[in-house]
Amino acid sequence: MLGLDIAAKRKRKISDYPYRLEYRTRWSDNDVFGHMNNPYYGVLCDSVANQYLIERCGYTMHQSPQAAIIAHTYFDYFGSVEYPGVLEVGLRVARLGKSSVLYEVGVFKRGDPVVKAVGGSMHVWVSNQGGVLGRPVPEGMPAHVRRGYEALMEPGAVGGGTAEGEGEEGKRKAKL
Repeated sequence: MLGLDIAAKRKRKISDYPYRLEYRTRWSDNDVFGHMNNPYYGVLCDSVANQYLIERCGYTMHQSPQAAIIAHTYFDYFGSVEYPGVLEVGLRVARLGKSSVLYEVGVFKRGDPVVKAVGGSMHVWVSNQGGVLGRPVPEGMPAHVRRGYEALMEPGAVGGGTAEGEGEEGKRKAKL
């Protein structure tokens, strides 16, 4: 099982992430120091998680009886990325609860095996009544979403999981 401590995160490989997207950096991503501004890492995390939900879990943000809201975010930085460049952004599920999921995202420069940043966020699934968000529902997150998350977990991870989604289909690259 992949550790969540800093030393373990520094050793991440793109192959540790069953779902991946490609992101082409933009001029506006850079800060005055010539590297990607920290808030954009959060945008990458949010984008890869939501694209996975839409593509693989059939999530429809405005029509679903439940919505995933962010309860926590974090990033640890090990190297720099900048414009111009192409990033590979990997997604896995680190922990899965009844109504919550902890995503982990790895950020790599395309063609460079050294991880540049590891971070993530926690989504909590709550009721969605016509756009009015409530509390987590007693039965937990939707079953089809849970199955999608389980495909992003390594065998034996907290909350169970399978190695599904790690084949070519799980490695498909898309653009953010």
